[in-house]
Amino acid sequence: MIGYTTRILQWGRQHLELLFLLTALCLLFFLPVEKKETSLCLFSLLGIGQCPGCGLGHSIYYALHLKLALSFQHHPFGIFAVLVIFIRIKQLIHLK
Repeated sequence: MIGYTTRILQWGRQHLELLFLLTALCLLFFLPVEKKETSLCLFSLLGIGQCPGCGLGHSIYYALHLKLALSFQHHPFGIFAVLVIFIRIKQLIHLK
């Protein structure tokens, strides 16, 4: 049993970036954007206010749901960010 757990942890360390990107996309896909106060922005959660990237999470949400006009309205780089993330995930999968 110890060997199995060790292999899982080793696999997780080797694929940390892939796991992070997939987790981030899943969180953003299910982000409840109906509520204005919903955000994954650290500055917003700390009550500091908006940062230059504010709206990017909602933009990625709409891009993942193929609502491209809404995505662009929230942040012009949301669609580009989704494309870059998918390309990087593809690279990471093919590297292993």
